Amino acid sequence: MTITIYHNPDCGTSRNTLAMIRQSGEEPLLIEYLKAPPARADIVRMIADAGLSVREALRQKDTPYESLGLGAPELSDDDLLDAMEAHPILINRPFVVTPLGTRLCRPSELVLEILPNPDIGPFTKEDGEVVIDDQGRRVGQTE
Repeated sequence: MTITIYHNPDCGTSRNTLAMIRQSGEEPLLIEYLKAPPARADIVRMIADAGLSVREALRQKDTPYESLGLGAPELSDDDLLDAMEAHPILINRPFVVTPLGTRLCRPSELVLEILPNPDIGPFTKEDGEVVIDDQGRRVGQTE
């Protein structure tokens, strides 16, 4: 079974998602999308398969989003995709593709919806947030 993660190693959400995939017993195909950007057709497919709009898949934080004026409502999907192709940092992350579906894993625990083995055991994110407790139950944020 092939699982693909479009990963940014500098992103905590992406690192947590990758850790959950690995804890499920899978070693994904890891694509550092800032070094090897996906083709436009792949971006379009992932967005559609995840049930998102192009605008929902656009990353705003720590990107040239504002300076490029990408918040303008008159911009078409093609305009936004052009910007994503020119500036891959604008592609929100991490996208994960498995035979069970495609998700933009924000928050990272969305990956559990598409893993063949979502029973990964206890899992705590890098920031200390417990996702799955010692009894295997999904939980909210720790206090």
